[in-house]
Amino acid sequence: MLSLNNKRILVGVSGGIAAYKSPDLVRRLRERGADVRVVMTPNAIQFITPLTLQAVSGTPVHLQLLDAEAESGMGHIELARWADAIVIAPATANFIARLTHGTADDLLSTLCLATDARIAISPAMNRLMWDNAATQENLDALRQRGISVLGPGEGDQACGETGPGRMLEPDVIADQIGGLFENDALNGINMVITAGPTWEALDPVRVLTNHSSGKMGYAVSQAALEAGAAVTLISGPTALTPPERASVVRVESALQMYEAVHECIDKADVFIGVAAVADYRPAQYQDKKIKKQDDTLHLELVKNPDILASVAALTDKPFTVGFAAETNDMINHGRKKLVQKGVDLIAANRVGAENGGFGDDNNELTLIDRHGVRELASAPKTKLARQLIADIAKQIADQSDAKDTTQNTRQSSAR
Repeated sequence: MLSLNNKRILVGVSGGIAAYKSPDLVRRLRERGADVRVVMTPNAIQFITPLTLQAVSGTPVHLQLLDAEAESGMGHIELARWADAIVIAPATANFIARLTHGTADDLLSTLCLATDARIAISPAMNRLMWDNAATQENLDALRQRGISVLGPGEGDQACGETGPGRMLEPDVIADQIGGLFENDALNGINMVITAGPTWEALDPVRVLTNHSSGKMGYAVSQAALEAGAAVTLISGPTALTPPERASVVRVESALQMYEAVHECIDKADVFIGVAAVADYRPAQYQDKKIKKQDDTLHLELVKNPDILASVAALTDKPFTVGFAAETNDMINHGRKKLVQKGVDLIAANRVGAENGGFGDDNNELTLIDRHGVRELASAPKTKLARQLIADIAKQIADQSDAKDTTQNTRQSSAR
């Protein structure tokens, strides 16, 4: 059973008799760790009540295209940005036709146009409707756009006929939704990722640290695993559950993180430094608690080793990505860090803003390399992490293609 931990799944229910299976699908998705929200079409509520789906999802069901209770009044945009994946189950022949032709006359069809999330449909209809040439042409068109078609199954139908057109069972759909997040973009790639804060101990009680929650680094690790990479996650202190299949090394201080990175970096193809590593540590650790006496306390701090720069300086360095948390002049500071540290890519994000940064579930990134600047708009950190990993995978593939071209040219010249 594939885990859906930290995945945001939007379940769309269109108007067919198989809607009676939708509550069970929601339950199965939540069992796998997904956060689930539900959207129903006007016809769907003729078959099953919104209250039922609200009870199993734990959140209000969305019905209206223009939602006065949504932050901006545009519920379709907010839901489209929220979702990591959208699954329409059941997807009737009518809804499939409307989706194919870009109809946007209700909430569900509109948000399918407004999202960049993965979309899957689980068809449910009479066998003759399924076999109809129009339906098959619509399905072919959707597949070409990257929309996944789950099923249908075969068997007895509500109309009394037997054949293809049954909606798949909810547990089968839930497993297939888990597979939507898996790809082979980084197959065979070994990746080392740092995450979270570091703690620099003053005494047995106190530490110097920062506000990093580790959420972004853990999300990047999960996205890399989904893309087929083998991941070593070196984590500072956090309250997060590590991604399944990651090899986790837990550390506290910057020195410990530096040592852990260099113990495994020789096998890495990619290094991503997401951790908020302390620049300085106390010059002297006090083995007993510092007592409160004077009105002021003077601390002497010494500089910690620069983990990112040390990796980028290796003779056989991996593809190196650094994060830059900035409060102002983000692009210029990011470019300076890119050059000074000799890394391949900087992912800069603004902290201290209303949305994004330390501890928040959302973020926005500016990717900076020697080719230019690319903006990743505000989105859940899980979604941003997948976009970042996709960008890294593309750069690695481009480098490999360029290397192959160079080698072929040299071989042709040698002949």
